[in-house]
Formats: sequence, structure tokens, C-alpha cells
Amino acid sequence: MSTYANLPAPSPEQGLNRYLQEIRRFPMLEPEEEYMLAKRWVEQEDTASAHKMVTSHLRLAAKIAMGYRGYGLPQAEVISEANVGLMQAVKRFDPEKGFRLATYAMWWIRASIQEYILRSWSLVKLGTTSAQKKLFFNLRKAKARIGALEDGDLRPENVERIAHDLGVTEDEVISMNRRLSGGDASLNAQIGGPEGEGATQWQDWLEDEDADQATAYAERDELEARRELLAEAMDVLNDREKDILVQRRLSDETVTLEDLSGQYDVSRERIRQIEVRAFEKLQKRMKDLAKEKGMLTPA
Repeated sequence: MSTYANLPAPSPEQGLNRYLQEIRRFPMLEPEEEYMLAKRWVEQEDTASAHKMVTSHLRLAAKIAMGYRGYGLPQAEVISEANVGLMQAVKRFDPEKGFRLATYAMWWIRASIQEYILRSWSLVKLGTTSAQKKLFFNLRKAKARIGALEDGDLRPENVERIAHDLGVTEDEVISMNRRLSGGDASLNAQIGGPEGEGATQWQDWLEDEDADQATAYAERDELEARRELLAEAMDVLNDREKDILVQRRLSDETVTLEDLSGQYDVSRERIRQIEVRAFEKLQKRMKDLAKEKGMLTPA
């Protein structure tokens, strides 16, 4: 799709502020218009239709890229990688699957960004298992859930809990936390030029109503898609596995191993083994279903 050469592109020279202003001029698509554009691309390889689908979702790609600003990489490059993922999504999008392009594109955008970050951070030095990648991209969320967002090393009890939740060793949690301890870029950082000369702050753009609307819509669709995948994938588990997994990982109030060992009259270790095995089976089934439905599940 050579028409992509005409897309706006972020660059350090022009400043991100100008790029963000530029992509706001592209209107969001109504469902019917998006469907017809996608049909023309699939059936006729109409590059103008593909171009319009991409430009209408550039704000979504930039918004997702902002969520990865804590890895010390140039934001313009992260956004560029997000746009690569968006282009791949448009190229492979099937309008007959029944969901919006934004929902499908989010998977590709995140995958493209994550691959770029992994390459840039040379994670191969630490290992590239799926568990380590999961730790790399989920450590901040795990820390937020347990209120451990303070700077410096984690407390031993927090290390233990994060290691258990993410399926990695405690040493890996400590090492990764230290690697990422440089901190997120400030939301008050200036972009676009010196203060007082038309510059804005990251938080000013993040609060843009149109961008929030686009992201909220896509995230709502993605959440619904994930729920449907989860419900369908649960069929791979037997009744005991379902019950234990739900009580341990899918309930608002987690039931302890001790309580479940009493319910099933087995050891705590046996309950833990069943939980881990059920979770692995569920993950595999969800990935298989996502591939069947034309969705991408990044590592």
C-alpha cells in the first residue's frame, strides 16, 4: 500500500505537538462508512479506502503509544511503531468478522510496540520466555494493584506476591523492577517547543476528548471480545478446575488456598497445582480461539 508514504509521521525535528495537532484533523468513521471502506479494500484493493481507515485511527495508535512512555525510548519512534501495527491491522482486517477496526487494530498496535521495545531493551540478555515478557510489560500494573508504586526496591512480601501472580521467580521481579526504576516520563513534560511558545504538556493531549472517546470505544469493544473469548475458552476446563480458577483468579475477593483445600479435602499444594494447570489450559485455549477468530494476542 504505497499510499502510506503520504501519512503524517512524528519526528524529533518538527516536535510531537505538531504531529498530534495534525492527526486530530482526520475524522472518526461511522460504522457503515468503515464497513464500506474495508469492503472496497478487501475486494478491490482500493488504496484510498485503506488510507482513510488508517488516518482515522492515527489518534488511537498515538493514544496507545502514550501508555508505553515509561521505557526510556523516543516517543516519536514508539508512535511510529504503533502506526506500523495499525497499517498491518488495516491490511488484514476482515469487515465480515462482526467487530470494528479499532478493536482489531489494538491487538496489532500493541504487538508492534512491544516488539520494538523488546528489541530496543535487548531483553534477550535477560531471557525471552513468555513469562519474562509478561513481567516486563505488566510489572507496573502489578505494583499498582498492591499499592507498591514507591521508588526503590520492593518489599519482600510484594516481590513474593508479584512473582506468584505473574508466574516468574522473585529474583526476576527484583531485577526487572530495578531495570524499570528510571520512572515514567512526567505528564507535565513540555512538547512542541519552549514554554510560552505554543508548547503543550503530555497531559493536555491525553485529556483530548476525541482521543479519549476513540480509545474508550475501542477498549469497550476489546473488553467485550475478551469476555466472549474467556467464556468460550472456559469449556476446556472440568467443573473442579473452573471452580478453583474462578475463586482464585476471577473473583473480586480471592479465596485462599487454605479455604479451597478444605472445600475439596486436598492439600494446599494440590489446589495450587490445579489452579496453575487450569490457568495454562485456559490461556492456550484463548490464544487458539483468538487465532481462529482473526485476532492477534501479543506475547
